[in-house]
Amino acid sequence: MKKSMKKRITAIVLLVGLLLTLTACHGKQKSVSFAVPDHFDDTTPIEIVFWAKNDTNRTQVEVYRQAIEGFQKLYPNVTVNMRLYTDYSRIYNDVITNISTDTTPNVCITYPDHIATYLTGADTVTPLDDLMADPRFGLGGSEVRFDAPKQEEIVPEFLQECRIGDRLYAMPYMRSTEALYVNEDYVKALGYELPDVMTWDFIWEVSEKAMEQDENGVFRVNGQKVLIPFIYKSTDNMMISMLKQLNAPYSTDDGEILIFNDTTRSLLEEIFTHGKSRAFSTFAISSYPGNFLNAGQCIFAIDSTAGATWMGSDAPMLDIHKEQVVQFHTKVMPIPQFNPEEPKMISQGPSVCVFSKKNSQEVLASWLFVQYLLTNEIQMGYAETEGYLPVTLKAQNSAEYQDYLGRKGEDNKTHYSIKIEASELLMKHTADTFVTPVFNGSASLRSAAGQLIENTVKGARRKQEMNDAFITKLYTEVESLYRLDQIGKAAEKTEEGDAEKRPLAAESVVLLTLIPCIWAVILLYKLWQKKKTRRND
Repeated sequence: MKKSMKKRITAIVLLVGLLLTLTACHGKQKSVSFAVPDHFDDTTPIEIVFWAKNDTNRTQVEVYRQAIEGFQKLYPNVTVNMRLYTDYSRIYNDVITNISTDTTPNVCITYPDHIATYLTGADTVTPLDDLMADPRFGLGGSEVRFDAPKQEEIVPEFLQECRIGDRLYAMPYMRSTEALYVNEDYVKALGYELPDVMTWDFIWEVSEKAMEQDENGVFRVNGQKVLIPFIYKSTDNMMISMLKQLNAPYSTDDGEILIFNDTTRSLLEEIFTHGKSRAFSTFAISSYPGNFLNAGQCIFAIDSTAGATWMGSDAPMLDIHKEQVVQFHTKVMPIPQFNPEEPKMISQGPSVCVFSKKNSQEVLASWLFVQYLLTNEIQMGYAETEGYLPVTLKAQNSAEYQDYLGRKGEDNKTHYSIKIEASELLMKHTADTFVTPVFNGSASLRSAAGQLIENTVKGARRKQEMNDAFITKLYTEVESLYRLDQIGKAAEKTEEGDAEKRPLAAESVVLLTLIPCIWAVILLYKLWQKKKTRRND
């Protein structure tokens, strides 16, 4: 009995230790700086795992393979094993799963929102500040075996996007923004001329005008029975961009959720109106906007500049039969604005992070591979596959890339005019781009922003009423669905000053509850042992 009780107590103590460890790892951690090795060991075999994403684009896959082949020639002792994904969310979910078993990849295509969640585990992602600045192995370092860009040769806006707090946790790989792809012929047929800067008022007015039908239900503007004048691919970006353009609350840098405000309601009321008339729809509700645009069944399609190869009558990539394609002139424009004098558009596109490993040589090899992905050859090769923009000024200003841009319209593949115009749009408006605050849970908030629009349009189509009850229910459902109440807690001022009060983490509550229980068990054991001793005497 005595040995059994001791074992139980030992188990309880071990449990406390485990809980202490878990509690210490809860929340955002301050990563330890990576100690850069004094040399690169090229005599010992090193394997690194690279998780990449492509849109089933074989040309992109080939760019990755060429990058791996070129890097391995320079570093023969390093083997890069690539695993391809077709969806960023799958990469994200797999990383989260593998963190607990310490089997994360070495290098991963990702987004800062995702990295913020990865960082809830201590030292999961390697901060790159010291690596980047190292004179030997840093950007353009003396011992790097290829022509890597220097820090000043990376677009500063794109590099800044990879910072979380005061640390750099990724390097930008490719960048895109959103573009408005317009069937200009239909706009003119409706009696309008495109403005220099598209506004939300203009796009709503033209979209409603386009809904006119004849007595047979045929839309007058396109002569078809199918028309959705305005389709937005990413409603996440739609709501976020609208709020940013209006300087309305979204969230704080610390994760306080501010999206459920009067401006959001006003925007949803406007969207509800056009969803009810069916002048507006979304990708999730109706399908890919490029398909409707190319079939002459859409006038305004908003999608990523990286999706430009699917847009237009002569698009090299089509998801509809060629017989369905309607010939029209495609205009590439920035997304609609509330204030044309101060345009704002979201910056998006993949970055690359390096995961922490016990073997410092493995981490160094991973960092060198990341640098190799930033070389001109890889940057231009990948950018030319779609409407992505190289993230380095070195590549953008190179004679080869300028020649590529100058051959716009020469063919409908590599030099497809709409694709190059989409890249030029981002080059012109890089200073007008923005990103949302990054914190553990920011990815959920992004999804919630889009869900507000999706549910609003669905409600309008189901002939619900837009009123206080609708908004209250909408806000409650979305907040619950994405557990936003568990992400950010507002800072509360105490009577003493600006000290913050934050609810204890769940692990902390459990721990504080268990500690007195464990002491009680120990005390009972001592009493039992003392009583037993007296009986024996």
